[in-house]
Amino acid sequence: MFYLKTNLEALWRISNLTPFTQKHLKKVYASLALCMLVAATGAHLNVAAHLFEAGFLSALSSFMILFWLLITPHRDDTEPKRLLLLGGFAFLIGVGLGPELDSCIDTDPNIVPSSFMGTVMTFSSFTLNAFYGRCLGCLCLGGILLSALILLLVSYLGNLFFLSSWLSQANMYIGLAFLCGLVIFDTQLIIEKAERKDEDYIWHCMDLFLDFVTLFRKFMVIIEMNEKGKLKRQ
Repeated sequence: MFYLKTNLEALWRISNLTPFTQKHLKKVYASLALCMLVAATGAHLNVAAHLFEAGFLSALSSFMILFWLLITPHRDDTEPKRLLLLGGFAFLIGVGLGPELDSCIDTDPNIVPSSFMGTVMTFSSFTLNAFYGRCLGCLCLGGILLSALILLLVSYLGNLFFLSSWLSQANMYIGLAFLCGLVIFDTQLIIEKAERKDEDYIWHCMDLFLDFVTLFRKFMVIIEMNEKGKLKRQ
């Protein structure tokens, strides 16, 4: 037990990060874990009991909470309020995943756990890459990611006219690669902000939470598409 605790503590003692940044990252990822739990609760309630059927209202509410969180300054006296807003946003995001989870479960119940495991492994791998391979050059990914986003948008709009299944699949996998790069970029950006004494761990957690959820959605779409392709060939 002592050996395990020592190793877990050593994981955070990254030599190229200041103690302030390491403490900040602990808060970010502790908040992220809480968001995952709250989002899973919202998703489970929607899938199991269908308590929240108004998808538009939940999406609108999540945007309103996000805007409220954005305009609320980060101070000691506003921290509990902002944490509550973060939890409410995570819950509504989980609720919004309900229809997609229902579709995946109808196709194959194994899609959801497979997508989650794939998301956790991918997110963890690229996060650790950002931690231990820290360099300012990674921040240059911003320009590359912007170019990739424009390319994805153009190819998506083009596919509305060409209706190419090959182009649609290419967009899926390019989008997945884009999200992996986004995880590295956002993690590096959070580290650089923390090095400059930016203490807003709640908003930094929001960035990573949205990355994780979007990555999870992408995995579900890709795996579901492959499973449906297998069923058609049988």
